[in-house]
Amino acid sequence: MTSSLAVVGNLVQAGWVVSHDPLSIRIGKIGIHVDLGLENLLGAEKEQQKIAVEIKGFLNFSKITDFYAAFGQYLCYKVALARKEPDRILYLAVPAPVYQKLFQEVLIQDVLKEYPARLLVYKLSTQEIQSWIN
Repeated sequence: MTSSLAVVGNLVQAGWVVSHDPLSIRIGKIGIHVDLGLENLLGAEKEQQKIAVEIKGFLNFSKITDFYAAFGQYLCYKVALARKEPDRILYLAVPAPVYQKLFQEVLIQDVLKEYPARLLVYKLSTQEIQSWIN
């Protein structure tokens, strides 16, 4: 099963509705395509919560190169969403083994302190979302 299918399946099971696949936004002449746009109604409050999820598999040999690409993409998407859909919260979905190893490295921790990111950590083998990190 692909990373994308595992994450989508778990989000749907958790009550999220895929509203955009992909979520497309245009800023000037540049178009971006975030993997997913999702919506969820929160029980008692009945307020609609919207998120966007960029799903990364970190499949290349160099995980740090994958991180550079994923995090740069995340930052660009975050700026675009703030401009076009400020009520939508962006998450970067990463596989649990990558989070447990690469994301614990000092450099990555320092980057995340300097440029906070919301993460969705998923287990590809069991199709479970392990954690939401705000």
